Amino acid sequence: MIGERFQVIYHLSGTEAVALEKAQTICLEQTVEVGQELVPNGFIKEHIVGRLEQFSPVTSNCYAATISYAVETAAGELTQLLNVIFGNTSIKPEIRVQQLILSEKLLAQFGGPRFGIAGLRQLIGVAEKPLLCTALKPMGKSVIELAGLAYQFALGGVDLIKDDHGLTNQPFCPFTERVKACSEAVHRANRQTGKHCLYVPNITAPCHQLRERAIYAQEIGAGALLIAPGLTGFDSLRALAADDAIRLPLISHPAFLGTMVTHPANGLAHGVLFGQLQRLMGADAVIYPNYGGRFGFTREECQSIAASCREPMGHYLPIFPMPGGGMSLEKIPDLLNEYGNEVVLLVGGALYTRSPDIVDNGRYILSLVGRS
Repeated sequence: MIGERFQVIYHLSGTEAVALEKAQTICLEQTVEVGQELVPNGFIKEHIVGRLEQFSPVTSNCYAATISYAVETAAGELTQLLNVIFGNTSIKPEIRVQQLILSEKLLAQFGGPRFGIAGLRQLIGVAEKPLLCTALKPMGKSVIELAGLAYQFALGGVDLIKDDHGLTNQPFCPFTERVKACSEAVHRANRQTGKHCLYVPNITAPCHQLRERAIYAQEIGAGALLIAPGLTGFDSLRALAADDAIRLPLISHPAFLGTMVTHPANGLAHGVLFGQLQRLMGADAVIYPNYGGRFGFTREECQSIAASCREPMGHYLPIFPMPGGGMSLEKIPDLLNEYGNEVVLLVGGALYTRSPDIVDNGRYILSLVGRS
């Protein structure tokens, strides 16, 4: 035992007495899983059981409890770290993980992002100003149709062209054929424009196929990879980020993660799920619903995500927040004011609907963010 501990700040709803009882129960539930009367004296009580370090009111009916855990309880495994942070307690109502305070020794056990903001900018060749991303859609289009869209988007200057997250390996658009055709289309456009647009195929798949799809996409010419860790498991993203055979940026998609954040008293805070945990997993950019769109995240929640993506976190690289979901052109000035330059704007429908000329649409949106 090295004596180092990490901390989790929980928000607990209820009266002071109820919240304090919840905090004391978390200390046991997240470690030894027995009642206080069954905890042996000595090593287990002194080091293993969670410690309530601080307890204070947030509102009249919500209290913040800072609980520390020995680094060793996480076993150097992301799965067990998540288990210690929230495990069984996630089943209980009105308990929310508000913030992680992770020690350097714990962070060092996971590689974190391989590229981050600076690395992704270097690959694309844009040193400053926001980046622009769009999605190939809708599901049902053929490989040829999607490749044609990818080509036009790349000619228009879009920096990242990702598969829609619902495109996997359907018979009307098989994975290998789609990745090959879209990669070739984007490379062809890059040769014409002199730019470095990246095609980002969706590699979300059953666990035994995930690495195989990642390797294939890299070999065929993809520029980055899209994965939904809510579907594949959080540790699958960490494993890809740590795999030296896979040397592409990883973009995380929020599919299946929504209920972890949508109730204000339960689950995880937005900045924890879409910021801190994404960096632990090794994502280089994270997609999430922007405020004012069709999913209902608030401005403040989005602010917390962007801050958690970019604020200091041990030796980990800052990563790109990638807000999307109803990104209208009229909102772009407000978004630039809100996020600054270190953001990837995920623009879908507006790139399709502004005019029939997709190439011109891309160039127009780039002009709105100060890029020619």
